[in-house]
Amino acid sequence: MSTSGHVLISLEERHALNIFAGSKQVELRRRTMHVEPGTVVWIYVKQPVGCVVGHAVVKATHSLSPRQVWGKFGSRSGLRRQEFFAYFEDVARAFVLELRDARRLEEAITLETLRAVSSSFHPPQFFTRLTPETALARVLARSKFSTLAQIR
Repeated sequence: MSTSGHVLISLEERHALNIFAGSKQVELRRRTMHVEPGTVVWIYVKQPVGCVVGHAVVKATHSLSPRQVWGKFGSRSGLRRQEFFAYFEDVARAFVLELRDARRLEEAITLETLRAVSSSFHPPQFFTRLTPETALARVLARSKFSTLAQIR
């Protein structure tokens, strides 16, 4: 696997579950992520899960007002209207990653494993680019996928 177009993001467990269930088809951010369509987005679920659980592929990116984002993507965001607008309060532009081809790992990669291969690993606050030469990228490259795998 080439990791030149790969990033790692951190999500709450409910958002990851909704991505893999297909009810959340967009990832929303308050800041722009400079990624291209086709980028592989690896999903790390925050503690208490603390694992990389799978990935999805960026279909498209959008930078719009929160009102426009809600109108176009609200039903695919995995959020209620009130939660959505609270998240984007005081933000002029919202950033959207449209996702496709979400796949779960057959076996999640634990935080312990991630730190064993990269002692300085910390789950990203925003996102982390993965480059082919990193130990983390090599571990992810060996991952096996299953549509039946569970996060826990």
